Amino acid sequence: MKLAIDHKSPIPLHIQAEQLLRELIKDPAYQAGKLLPNEVELAKKLAISRTTLRQAINKLVYEELLIRKKGFGTKVAHSRISSKSMNWLSFSQEMKARGINVKNYELHVSWVFPDESTASFFDIGTDKKIVKMERLRGSSDSPFVYFISYFHPRIGLTGEEDFKRPLYEMLEDEYSTIANLSKEEISALEANKFIAGKLEIETGSPVLFRKRFVYDQGERPMEYNLGYYKAESFVYTVESRRT
Repeated sequence: MKLAIDHKSPIPLHIQAEQLLRELIKDPAYQAGKLLPNEVELAKKLAISRTTLRQAINKLVYEELLIRKKGFGTKVAHSRISSKSMNWLSFSQEMKARGINVKNYELHVSWVFPDESTASFFDIGTDKKIVKMERLRGSSDSPFVYFISYFHPRIGLTGEEDFKRPLYEMLEDEYSTIANLSKEEISALEANKFIAGKLEIETGSPVLFRKRFVYDQGERPMEYNLGYYKAESFVYTVESRRT
């Protein structure tokens, strides 16, 4: 794409720069994560001041089309995935309803001894092994969430189940266990080295952290879930209705 500004045009320079940037970021290379040209170089190429260029960039940052990180550069912002708190679907079903094909990057199932908090939620001892499932999931472009789920031994999981199926659908079909109630805690934290590696972000980057306590139709604890969401790719919305 040819980058040029018409200095004789009545259209303000920052508007022309904004229009150029809007076309530039459609390039597949930038959509894939390539950094935009350096501000100094781009301003020089367009023969405009950095202040004028920044005015254009700031507009696209405000519209959440670009992400700018100090000392790193500017890149295209991927559309954020939205999850609603009142949505009682599995993650796969919820994303499918939004037209998003979820890709499993990693899937690990193991038997582990629960820590104190998990054992307390399940009301079992820390000496009794339970099934742990870890899944790294995302779009076709990149992973955006890392899940860790622990399941109550009462369900009867063997660890050999097809966890590629929608989770709650599988539990209902194979174990007559219906997820009926979810209680959640949402907070923000900085990604440690392990989580950063999974989500392909820098250590210390912001992460949306969600704890989910799931109960069956008898309001007995059945799943304890931890979710680490890439902040730049995910937004969590809360919907309330007065009755």
